[in-house]
Amino acid sequence: MQLLLILLVIAGGMGLSVEAGILGPLGSEVGHLWATFSIFGVGAALTFLLMLFFSPRNSPSFFSQPGWQLLGGVLGPAYVVILTLAAPIVGVAMCMIGILAGQVFKSLV
Repeated sequence: MQLLLILLVIAGGMGLSVEAGILGPLGSEVGHLWATFSIFGVGAALTFLLMLFFSPRNSPSFFSQPGWQLLGGVLGPAYVVILTLAAPIVGVAMCMIGILAGQVFKSLV
């Protein structure tokens, strides 16, 4: 099971590189904020469908959670806007190296 999860994480990382490659041209065509909105809109719709069919019915209320736990809702779009702006200029590989460096640095601090 642990090996499967590691492989899923690697696949997710590969997906981030693909996403960065898609966001750059999309941002150039429709605008960076619209590109970010479209990515999160599609993601929200897919997540809603997954929740509809697979979420436990007696889970705690979303609104009863502490506000700081919802910070990811702010950090995620900021991350995608940065990818949309930076990937066409510095390239996908440098974006991913920078993201990995930031994650490693933050995990140590």
